Amino acid sequence: MCLAVPMKVLSRQGEMGAVEQAGVRREVSFAMLPEAAVGDFVLIHAGFAIQRLDEEEARSTLDLIRQIAAAGEDGG
Repeated sequence: MCLAVPMKVLSRQGEMGAVEQAGVRREVSFAMLPEAAVGDFVLIHAGFAIQRLDEEEARSTLDLIRQIAAAGEDGG
């Protein structure tokens, strides 16, 4: 199974930049999503930004990921 995680763009320098979610920062490539800008929410998969999201969709997706993780921790 593959998982793409919504993260917020913090900085960009050409095709590379930094994203953050819940205090976790990563260096990623924007080669597949050149229109992404600082402040955007993007899906990150395998070190690449692959899609832009609006903030509401990003937060909704993150809530679902948290619920799934919590269910797994509870044995559900």
